[in-house]
Amino acid sequence: MTTDKDQVTIIQPSGSRWDAGLTELPRYRGFLYVLLWREIKVRYKQSVLGIGWAIVQPVVLMIVFSVIFGNIAKVPSNGVPYPIFSYVALLPWLLFQKALTQGSLSLVSYKGEMTKIYFPRIAAPLVSLMSAFVDFLIAFGVLALMMIYYGIVPGWPFLLTPLFIIYVGLSSLSVVLWLSAINVEYRDVQHLVPFLAQTWMFITPVVYPASLVPEKYAFLYWLNPMAAVVEGFRWAILGAAPPSLMNFAISSSMVVIMGISGLFYFNRVARTMADRV
Repeated sequence: MTTDKDQVTIIQPSGSRWDAGLTELPRYRGFLYVLLWREIKVRYKQSVLGIGWAIVQPVVLMIVFSVIFGNIAKVPSNGVPYPIFSYVALLPWLLFQKALTQGSLSLVSYKGEMTKIYFPRIAAPLVSLMSAFVDFLIAFGVLALMMIYYGIVPGWPFLLTPLFIIYVGLSSLSVVLWLSAINVEYRDVQHLVPFLAQTWMFITPVVYPASLVPEKYAFLYWLNPMAAVVEGFRWAILGAAPPSLMNFAISSSMVVIMGISGLFYFNRVARTMADRV
């Protein structure tokens, strides 16, 4: 005889082997909103400046870069004032960096929820990416003021800015899928990521134009997805020379390769990560 107490409900992911729970996300949009709101509140809780830190970081970096690279090192800035030259590059870069540092630790951060309820595991790194995007939007407002101050009027390529923002998100997610899943098994990732992010910035044309990279290193250089993003931002907003289709294709191919392979690896680890975190 079977009673109601004897009944067991088994919850299994409905997604396929490769999507890592992406197809389930629409059903959990309310849960995503709760996680995102909590992420933002916790980050700035008991902070004097609060969400103002989203402006302080890029502005301070812009000032430091302008003094060191713009005034002292005399790094070329494609004919535009160096402060806005560097700030335009810092916006996508800091979005990528924050998504990288927060997203790589996201699965471990949500271990309490993960061991109690079921939700698509990919929601954790996605929430980190969305919270970084909130900071990006706030910092973008400063860029609008700088463009007015310097009298810069963007042309039609400015309409493509949302596409480059999406590209940053996809680039971030492709890397975070790997790092967050690896961090479940090896906590070394939390020590590696700050060093990785710092090094990655200097192989990305944030403080210098990509035109300074010698031709013999061009192919290796454009394997960095963020190189195309930063140059694309400068083209769309400042009217600088756009990355060539070949270079953009090289960077995009890395995003596709890392994204697809990351989904497979993330999905494999996701099946047992609740027992590992």
